[in-house]
Amino acid sequence: MSSAIFENSDFKARDRFEILHLELRNRICLLDYAPGMRLSETELAEEFGVSRTPLRRVLARLEDEGLVHSAHGVGTFVTDVNIEELAQTYQLRMELAELVGKLCPQLPDDALSARLSDLSHRAKALVQNPEPRAFAQLNMDFFLARLELSNNAPLREISERLYIQTTRIWLKSFFASIIDLNEEIRVFAREVDEVTAAIELGDLQAAALIQRAHISMSYSRMKR
Repeated sequence: MSSAIFENSDFKARDRFEILHLELRNRICLLDYAPGMRLSETELAEEFGVSRTPLRRVLARLEDEGLVHSAHGVGTFVTDVNIEELAQTYQLRMELAELVGKLCPQLPDDALSARLSDLSHRAKALVQNPEPRAFAQLNMDFFLARLELSNNAPLREISERLYIQTTRIWLKSFFASIIDLNEEIRVFAREVDEVTAAIELGDLQAAALIQRAHISMSYSRMKR
């Protein structure tokens, strides 16, 4: 992504803010910006063709999400994470995953059903050609798709925030060879199929319980 996406005059200020926030958040979560890296406001403003005022708003939101840390007079740096610090966050994520099937559940429309089908195909393709960053992106896409099964806005917001805080631990585990990437992708592909099958039956609570179990098992594998 570059400043070209902002050349469309139809984008409102809020749209630009959200797009820039998501792009920088993804770069951090996918380790394109490594922990400890200093983010240059000047370079980012030039890359995206925005002034430093909206960029600082975006960086402030990322800091609120725990992804960056701003040191006065020094700069803004990407934070680091470890599993011990976020143990309680994982525990809460498991509970919230189950609530997605209980609070304001909504069956997927045709567009979401098509996305879930595409995610299943992508997972199967990745089994044949494993790659950590592509897997992390797929996992993120699947998580965001599942959130749309609940119409409870506060639940979705909190769940997304906690997921973003923990996703880098998972990806770092692959690069450090703590978790077997091939096996993790095979487990994930089964999870996608199981969750999708439950959704197709209209049983969103079962889909949520499957997701809760997979979060728990993933956390146990990382601790081991």
